[in-house]
Amino acid sequence: MAKVAFLGLGVMGYPMAGHLAAAGHEVCVYNRTEAKAEKWAEEHSGTHASTPGEAAAGCDFVMACVGNDDDLRSVCLGDDGAFAGMTGNAIFVDHTTVSAMVTRELAAEIPGRYVDAPISGGQAGAENGQLSIMCGGDEAAFAKAEPVMEVYSKICRRLGDVGAGQMTKMCNQIAIAGLVQGLSEALHFAQTAGLDGRAVVEVISQGAAGSWQMSNRYETMLDDKFDHGFAIDWMRKDLGICLATGDEIGAALPVTALVDQFYKDVQNMGGGRWDTSALIKRLAALSKD
Repeated sequence: MAKVAFLGLGVMGYPMAGHLAAAGHEVCVYNRTEAKAEKWAEEHSGTHASTPGEAAAGCDFVMACVGNDDDLRSVCLGDDGAFAGMTGNAIFVDHTTVSAMVTRELAAEIPGRYVDAPISGGQAGAENGQLSIMCGGDEAAFAKAEPVMEVYSKICRRLGDVGAGQMTKMCNQIAIAGLVQGLSEALHFAQTAGLDGRAVVEVISQGAAGSWQMSNRYETMLDDKFDHGFAIDWMRKDLGICLATGDEIGAALPVTALVDQFYKDVQNMGGGRWDTSALIKRLAALSKD
């Protein structure tokens, strides 16, 4: 068992840290809102710290799951940052979805001890310990960190050097954007045509049209419920990273760029906190105009 710090107790980080504690690891948590860290420590018989550096002190592994590039820098750098508290051969594992640029920037501060490990699977995946984790970093660092990450993952794989995990997460978000738009259009078409949407999905999900998004989101989409899953505000942050990186490396992402604008339309409808399947609401609104 290891001594682990976990930085960031959002909808993903809170249960992930809980899985570490349940597996027998000694866990100290840090959260910007300290009351949440206190609540977690009480629930899981762990400890909490008032700064990232304090949480990281003496730990074998420091996990982070925060919001964006700036949030990640803030918990890593500075006199109270995690890097200042890390000693010996401690390994930093970043589960945040951020740019490959900030990943490489921060990894250079602790060479050979940084693993970028963005996650996919949503809140349910975090709560059930069934996340997909895509990693980049030094092989030896990954090999040490993998058994710790396994307590909340269904697959955890190294894709290459530092930054490869973030680039793979971009592939994930690019694929999801197109799938959700296609599913939204199919369900909207079925409803407009007077078909039973559930019956339609029962048939087409068994063929080439089937997907995780279809199996897990079609019912709530048909019921006009979008209060679960990954928020549109966060998806737009991720797609912005994808599009900027696409420009940087010369990868054409025309569908991603289009769907990003559709998500912007949903934000303008007041749906920034709706989950990503809310693209169908945009189509419903257009059909009324």
